Amino acid sequence: MFRAEPLVKIRLLILASEAADAALELARFGIYSPAQHAPAALAESPAEAYRDAWLDAESRVSKLVEHCGKLPEFTLPEGAAAPTLADLDELNIWLKGVWGACLAAHEGESRIREEVLHLDALEETLGKLERLNVDLAHLLRPDGLLSVNIGSMPAASVRRVGEALSMTGSLVSTFDSSGDQVYAVIAGPREHQEEVRGLLSTAGWRELPVPQELRTHPQAARAWLAEERKRVEERNGAECAAMDVLRGQYRSGLDEARLRVALGRPLAEAAVSGVRGRGALASLSGWIPRRLQGELKDVMEARFHGRYWLDVEEPTTQEAHKVPSLVEYPTWLMPFVPLVKSYGVPRYGEFDPTLPFAFTYLLLFGAMFGDIGHGAVILVLATALFKRLGKAAWIGIAAGAVSMLFGLLYGSIFGYEDVIHPVWMSPLHHPNKMLILAVSFGVGFIILTLLVNTRNRLIAGHTAEALFDSTGLAGLLFYLGAVGGVASLAGAVQLAGPSWIIAILGLCIVAGFKWVETHAGIGERLLVTSIETLETGINLFANTLSFMRVAAFSLNHVALALAIFTLANGLGTTGHWVTIVLGNVVIIVLEGGIVAIQALRLMYYEGFSRFFSGDGTEFVPLKLAGVK
Repeated sequence: MFRAEPLVKIRLLILASEAADAALELARFGIYSPAQHAPAALAESPAEAYRDAWLDAESRVSKLVEHCGKLPEFTLPEGAAAPTLADLDELNIWLKGVWGACLAAHEGESRIREEVLHLDALEETLGKLERLNVDLAHLLRPDGLLSVNIGSMPAASVRRVGEALSMTGSLVSTFDSSGDQVYAVIAGPREHQEEVRGLLSTAGWRELPVPQELRTHPQAARAWLAEERKRVEERNGAECAAMDVLRGQYRSGLDEARLRVALGRPLAEAAVSGVRGRGALASLSGWIPRRLQGELKDVMEARFHGRYWLDVEEPTTQEAHKVPSLVEYPTWLMPFVPLVKSYGVPRYGEFDPTLPFAFTYLLLFGAMFGDIGHGAVILVLATALFKRLGKAAWIGIAAGAVSMLFGLLYGSIFGYEDVIHPVWMSPLHHPNKMLILAVSFGVGFIILTLLVNTRNRLIAGHTAEALFDSTGLAGLLFYLGAVGGVASLAGAVQLAGPSWIIAILGLCIVAGFKWVETHAGIGERLLVTSIETLETGINLFANTLSFMRVAAFSLNHVALALAIFTLANGLGTTGHWVTIVLGNVVIIVLEGGIVAIQALRLMYYEGFSRFFSGDGTEFVPLKLAGVK
């Protein structure tokens, strides 16, 4: 749980003609991650052409499945072999022909849909023009004596427009309305056409285009539309029947194509980084868990009966940064994994901080936002939004529960401090104790991060850094001494002499290490050593004080509640309770969000930055995707 599973690198040498089957078996194995380990002699990419052919087939199959609708899932037959390059080339020729036939049918369906939309638009326009009950072909004659405009304008403008147009000899006749728009016909002498259009443009006039198909009597247009719809429906039925025939004709072949694409996927994906070769020889390389190497040999032997060579090696210290990280998390811890991985993926062999992160994050949130009522609201909201939030809802549920627990310890419920007696203590009445506890927690947390960093450095082979650097044992020695010295000055312990000696010793070791590690002239080396040594003490001191915000926010929580109660007490009964409710909403939303961010900041910057590189590579196994 705290460390990535030990991996070994493998190199499988096999005949190039059987590379697809080998990749298929590795995918069935389920826990093999492709990576490049092949020697320089195997510099060719024998699977590149295979990948190109597979990508073409996969793209065509996806398009055909999209047009055929949802197809049932399928299961790989036991012992099914992967397609060869020749199989994929043959499949692509067939898919290309099928796609051409389906594309022609699809284009016919598209044309029918466009005709239906056109008829719908004509019918909508006809619905407005039917009330005119005139032959539009005569009304809109381009060689007539009258200029006719058909359109709409705001109802409030009809009277004003009618009065203005009457001076040009034009008449306004309304025939329909929709909302605040009125549809009208405006007819007048053709010589005043430009003047009429100018007046209409200032009145919000919208011209209603009359398509050529509707330039007849509305009854004749209605009959024509009915005939056109009947014709389009007959064509649509014919096209649907033709498409059904195509689906039935090609369904079995399409199922076979899906199967071949699924079987060819492993080699196509492994070809990106894990397949090299030369001539008739291919090499598949990658990573598997150390505990499964024997099982992999059994799988290869059962499939290829000695026609392979499997080399297994332990990763060296120098290539540890290339090894992917495979960590198994229990189900209850999974919601916190994305929060850790948003900072970075642990390197292979590094301490995985997910478990301590989960407990510490919840502890900090509860300590800063301890209230039974507020925690209950967060818990209920996270539960109600469970389907939308997914696994992240468990973080809200856990944070709400911990907030309720601390609320019980603090004796706080919706900001009220006098409803229940605190099981532990009230931050408002013991601020100094809260500050001491917060700083003490910070001291313990920083000590833990220094120990973890020392362990990480030792595993990575950086022994000098682990022992003598400011983030290693020497830094820990200085920190323990400094903490003891400060505690002695405060009267908590009587270890001033030994503590300061230990602190000075640790600081001297750090300074000596910085001096040795700095490759420069005497003056520059002295300056760099002085600055970095001084920075050690300043950073550790500042990081420790950062945890005072835990106490500050626990006090701030109470202070906000008191401010709300003060405002509410100055109002009447209705105003009092409205202020109480709205104030608690503000506390939950505003302060709850700030506390969640501050707890995350403490974990990231005071914890992870001290020991967690976050530049690891996640273990991505080769799998048979899309098949159940």
